[in-house]
Amino acid sequence: MSEQQFRQAIESGVPDAFPYMHPLMAKNYGQWDWHDRPRPGVLHHVAKNGDEIWTVRAGTQRQMDTGTIRKLCAIADEYAEGHVRFTIRSNIEFMVSSAAQVDPLVAKLEQEGFPVGGTGNSVSMISHTQGFLHCDIPATDASGVVKSLMDELYDEFVNERMPNRVRISTSCCQINCGGQADISVNVQHTKPPKIRHDLVAGVCERPAVVARCPVAAIRPALVNGQPTLEVDERKCICCGACFPPCPPMQINDPEHSKLAIWIGGKNSNARSRPSFQKLVAAGLPNNPPRWPEVSALVKKILRVYQEDARDWERLGEWVERIGWPRFFELTGLPFTRFHVDTWTGARYTFNHSTHIRF
Repeated sequence: MSEQQFRQAIESGVPDAFPYMHPLMAKNYGQWDWHDRPRPGVLHHVAKNGDEIWTVRAGTQRQMDTGTIRKLCAIADEYAEGHVRFTIRSNIEFMVSSAAQVDPLVAKLEQEGFPVGGTGNSVSMISHTQGFLHCDIPATDASGVVKSLMDELYDEFVNERMPNRVRISTSCCQINCGGQADISVNVQHTKPPKIRHDLVAGVCERPAVVARCPVAAIRPALVNGQPTLEVDERKCICCGACFPPCPPMQINDPEHSKLAIWIGGKNSNARSRPSFQKLVAAGLPNNPPRWPEVSALVKKILRVYQEDARDWERLGEWVERIGWPRFFELTGLPFTRFHVDTWTGARYTFNHSTHIRF
């Protein structure tokens, strides 16, 4: 009997992208000369040797079933020379080598329900979190917030009417992995976890839960002779990180789960330095299924930004120019001393962390 051959795993990172690129992109890698945008959702690149390529960008959901992927691949095969790529903002891009292919491709995508847009000075994506699907932290739903919000902002994805690009993220908890967007919608819990002491010993690995807390607020305890956990509520920041490894530490409830809006974050150093977000509204109702209060507030901020900012100012750059008092005046949001964080208190709070010491 011949020895069975096992396939060897390749532990060398992501695959080489070049074999999967459109031939024109591979041929002209590093040799592109200029580009323009013939219409929202379409980029036109010209290489130094005169080669041209058109990229059509469409919004998709972040997690796709195989039927949707097959549908997109069939569109690529029939209308786009068989090549696609996904952007970091969960959009899909199709590449074609002639301008005549653009309109049929756009028409087919829109017919199948994929909006074409997200380029230039628009809202850059239609989905920006999947909550339970891609993270073990969330103690409440954020995907529904995204869906309801982006339904309201659909026109700003397919048009380029903003002063500059606008990146929106929604975070399922206060750890805010989606931070540094122009606008971040952040689910926040306002009460420390309510502990089911009768279940902790049977469900939770207590050392793992203790280690999970970013501010060292959780410690082992005994209640009625049973091993359990307790929370120092003076330290607890109500982030919900303890909930995934220990579901008996319930933190989500309709009354004490709220939403907050942060704005002005920026990752890039183009034109201005990267910046932190700042809190502009908190305590918004967690009000499914459409979260109307959140949508109304984000739309109001975008409308004021659209009317008052100069061309090419990112949202945070606009606020820094006019000043935060003026921002609150224009948007009509109430301003308190808690809204603009100077991070002077961070030294004290970060010192509680199990990971950071000053």
